[in-house]
Amino acid sequence: MIPRDPLNADFLIHGIRFITFTSMKFITRTVWILSIISLFADVASEMLYPVIPVYLQQIGFSVLWIGILEGLANFTAGISKGYFGKMSDDKGVRLPFVKTGYFFSALSKPMMGLFIWPIWIFFARTLDRLGKGIRTAARDALLSQESSRETKARVFSFHRAWDTVGACLGPCVALVLLHFYPHQYATVFFIAFIPGLISVALIFFLKETKRPQQIQSNRSFFGFLHYWKIASSQYKKLVIGLLLLALFNSSDVFLLLRTKEITGNDNHVIGAYIFYNLVYASSSFPMGILADKLGISKIFTIGILLFAIVYGGFAIASETWMIYALFFLYGIYAGATEGIAKAWIANLAHESKTATAIGFYTSFESVCALCASIVAGFVWTKFGAAPTFGLTAAIAVFVLIYFQLLKYSRELRSP
Repeated sequence: MIPRDPLNADFLIHGIRFITFTSMKFITRTVWILSIISLFADVASEMLYPVIPVYLQQIGFSVLWIGILEGLANFTAGISKGYFGKMSDDKGVRLPFVKTGYFFSALSKPMMGLFIWPIWIFFARTLDRLGKGIRTAARDALLSQESSRETKARVFSFHRAWDTVGACLGPCVALVLLHFYPHQYATVFFIAFIPGLISVALIFFLKETKRPQQIQSNRSFFGFLHYWKIASSQYKKLVIGLLLLALFNSSDVFLLLRTKEITGNDNHVIGAYIFYNLVYASSSFPMGILADKLGISKIFTIGILLFAIVYGGFAIASETWMIYALFFLYGIYAGATEGIAKAWIANLAHESKTATAIGFYTSFESVCALCASIVAGFVWTKFGAAPTFGLTAAIAVFVLIYFQLLKYSRELRSP
């Protein structure tokens, strides 16, 4: 019990313990295993993420082509999420999609270091993102099944927190490797294969009960688009706002390139990214708890406000300390939005079509990410970094106003 006497010196400590215990009891074995799987998968992916833009520039890619490559790779992942999400719902199973997706992503890691041909690099990045497309909706549907509407934000945020711990460890490993083997990026790609395989092996500890198969009314690749016709109005309004933001939210690669431009140091590029992920990992679960208690929409809109501040800051930043301050705020933004947005969508989805609903959104999010990365690369090439980040900040303010005007209620009832 929490002490009732506010003068008790242990009041705050007992309160924190009480909140932590009541939040953690909703974390099931399946959620734990999925979280650790994501941790190892992100160690593998994030070992490469801060290295890739520097590596691509080294082998001759321009900023514009980096934007196109990342946009197309993410587009491939995204457009497939809806298809595989619907297939998971139709077949009534999740794990086969989770296993295949993580395996493809693991396999893509050493491929990056084998050859430097542009078409090969594109194929490797696309395979990695395709793996993400195959597994994401099915995995998120599993997380949704393991939670109630009242606990969904903390469950999704708990998973995101462990996922981001991997995103912290990955760049640390890359930093150590590059310290002892400067500019030997192929070595990093090969070593990243190890945690990728561990993530695949852990999936075999999961079990699921097969759900009844659904009548597959539309078997086409874009059959998931039919979900829009039966979705609730709240789901539609939410997705419209999220996609508008995604349309101008380019790849984080541009934040890393801006960091390199300001600091002139590869170590700061990786170090700032590690710092961002530490903040993200630390804030994600507490933000999920707050979202369940205070309302998802309130915490989410705070996150969008922070996003606008960060991108506005990157437009005018000129000192190294400013970069780290902005990445701190960016970590809080991610903790307040990434897992929470998925929980929000899952709460508004039809129970039997959770993977389809999530896949629908993430598919279009990736289409928007493609446009955002290409536009960012073009604007940067023609006008410089400041207008690139300033435009995104302005759009974020508009999206913030949009969500404020909608005035979503705290209780997000599933249809």
